[in-house]
Amino acid sequence: MTSFLRRPARPLVAIALLAAAAALALGFTAARGVSANAGGPPDVTHFQLVANPKFASCIARFPGDPARAPRADVTVQRGNLNDTLTLRIHDIKPNLAFDLFTVQRSSLGADGKPDPTVTSFGMAWYQSDVQADKNGNGTVRVRTILLDQIFGFDPDVNLAPTNTFHVGFWFNNPADAQACGFDVTKPTPFNGEHRAGPLAMISLPSATTGLGPLCVNPDTSVTPARCNP
Repeated sequence: MTSFLRRPARPLVAIALLAAAAALALGFTAARGVSANAGGPPDVTHFQLVANPKFASCIARFPGDPARAPRADVTVQRGNLNDTLTLRIHDIKPNLAFDLFTVQRSSLGADGKPDPTVTSFGMAWYQSDVQADKNGNGTVRVRTILLDQIFGFDPDVNLAPTNTFHVGFWFNNPADAQACGFDVTKPTPFNGEHRAGPLAMISLPSATTGLGPLCVNPDTSVTPARCNP
């Protein structure tokens, strides 16, 4: 019986050394950071999600306090068979529930402001539920294909393989965003019952490539840039 690995296997010692190097070399910017992997794409990436401006005060534990604004930190670790995404939320309104998706497009530009050219999120994959505790904190881990290769397709509607390189989460209960102007009679499909609220927080595209942060191996030799799988 023949078995196949999606990605080249690495010796355990090499994995340990790479993990240690990643822990030492991981650098952060305001929106994203990566750790280098000599001879290949990064094995670890870190980025933040940004609040949907219209609904920021409905997310925040401390509305109007920029020093304690809602925060959502994402770290993705590459694996041999799949990847691990860890989402940590802080200073969220206590006990709020959300639904985590990977999506094709962000509604925000690289500057964190709404992008008027984006009319939909495109392809979307439901990944996990997210729950803030009584202190407004929470952690979620997801194991699946993420870095450089996450995609979906549907031959029934002639949809070619489509990457979902953005990460975002939506209000699970539409009523939680009503005070910020959300029309609860027009829910979004972003939960298991397909009756969710609006987007709460989402990743930003790269100002250089226009790609989402789950692409860490971009090909900039073409325009627009694409991701090397």
